[in-house]
Amino acid sequence: MKIEKFVLGSMGTNCYLLINEETKELVMVDPAACPDYLVSHIKSNGYTPKAILLTHAHFDHVMGIDAFVEEFDIPVYLHEEEKQILEDPRLNLSGVFGSSYSYHRVECLQDNQILELAGFQFQVIHTPGHTAGGCCYYEKVEGILISGDTLFYQSVGRSDFPTGSMSTLVRSIKEKLFCLPDDVMVYPGHNDLTCIADEKMYNPFVR
Repeated sequence: MKIEKFVLGSMGTNCYLLINEETKELVMVDPAACPDYLVSHIKSNGYTPKAILLTHAHFDHVMGIDAFVEEFDIPVYLHEEEKQILEDPRLNLSGVFGSSYSYHRVECLQDNQILELAGFQFQVIHTPGHTAGGCCYYEKVEGILISGDTLFYQSVGRSDFPTGSMSTLVRSIKEKLFCLPDDVMVYPGHNDLTCIADEKMYNPFVR
């Protein structure tokens, strides 16, 4: 797997392209925006997008959905408990931070579901706390975790937004993420990558 990161949108969200180098198929994670240069990059490299994965539905992770779906005609996946948040501008915060936004044409996922896309197998790990339906995507063979706003480099996501809970967030991390192998690389929704071992040892929010 080749992973390309693009920092998009007003909040500096990490949008990832998870690329199968043999087939040139890719999975996109959290399209915060849809800049022309990113569409051109995908096309000029001969990549074939197969799906969009959402870690959660806050506005700064989803505002590019419509344009990418229109351009590439691909499905959008998120955890079933997050669907309501994506559909409600008050809950997804778009109505607070800018123009109201909602999206309704999604495929809903369940905890521990295995999603086969672009030659990869992604395990859905429901990690509520930042939002009620937030989730991470674990690719065991590649040894990577897409953590969204659940787990950051020596930090965790905010829990003071609608449906958030700090105690639930910490429990999600301890019980569902810290049981993964120490060498799993963590690709968060903002800032730099990290690994499970370092977060277990150094993250001051999860003790």
